[in-house]
Amino acid sequence: MMDLVFCGTPTFAVPTLERLVTAGFRVRLVVTQPDRASGRGLELAASPVKRAALEFGLPVVQPEKIKNNEEFRDSLEQIAPAAIIVVGYGRIIPQWMIDLPRFGNINLHASLLPKYRGAAPIQWAIAKGEPVTGVTIMRIDAGLDTGDIFLQAEEPIKPEDTALTLGPRLAHTGAELMIRTLAGLAQGTIHPTPQDNEKATLAPILKKEDGLIEFSRTATETWNRLRGFQPWPGAYTTFRGKTLQVHAATPAPEIAVVKAGYFAIEHGRLLLGFAHCTALEVAELQVEGKKRMSAADFINGYRPRSDEPVGAIA
Repeated sequence: MMDLVFCGTPTFAVPTLERLVTAGFRVRLVVTQPDRASGRGLELAASPVKRAALEFGLPVVQPEKIKNNEEFRDSLEQIAPAAIIVVGYGRIIPQWMIDLPRFGNINLHASLLPKYRGAAPIQWAIAKGEPVTGVTIMRIDAGLDTGDIFLQAEEPIKPEDTALTLGPRLAHTGAELMIRTLAGLAQGTIHPTPQDNEKATLAPILKKEDGLIEFSRTATETWNRLRGFQPWPGAYTTFRGKTLQVHAATPAPEIAVVKAGYFAIEHGRLLLGFAHCTALEVAELQVEGKKRMSAADFINGYRPRSDEPVGAIA
């Protein structure tokens, strides 16, 4: 079995690390981000990958920098891994590291490349209303997710999916695909295929303003963004001078007689109007400074009027 180095940080990377170990690969070193302060107490917390690695008894290093880190470079050169596996590590891989292993640096990316290159492929695939996404095993080069492809696998996006439900499925599919890729490389049966750069789309890192509800969009477009941008930045607007977070909603099936940027109450349902006579039926929401509440509690507590604007109307 191959000697490997594994670089990863988030929960998404853990299934791949686990499968490498259970499949018998020799993971000589796990590289992950330094412990970060989290929670109300701002106590240092280990990354999910670090916790998993320690459970397996694997050696872990957490360099602050890797590009010009001679100690880190020496340790990798001594290991001389056949491949470096990279899953959500969170650092740009320097050229010396790209050139080091025989099979290169092999990355699991959560999209069907060349679509959705970048930091948030799961979120943007849902937000853009894609019916299908998937995972790609690729060889890292100096570009942003531009390397040659080894294997891909599709995964349908269900109507009820959010980034929180789709992510774990892609992580497990990708873990199995990584094992197949390494086996194929060892046997000489898998060969890299260049990406078609003309078909590339981007999935940039999310910003808070991506969650701002714009009533110039349709209800379905807003619903897709709400599902994709979980748990952050979600979908938010303003109401009576306070931030209003919409936590759960579905497109109303009928053509809505609700003005874009206004609430309406029909048969006990809380509707929020959008472009082209569409509306979301809001199920759960949260007013700034208050706890999450059901639509019924919001109606009873705030009694929104149909002539009261919500947020900024485009």
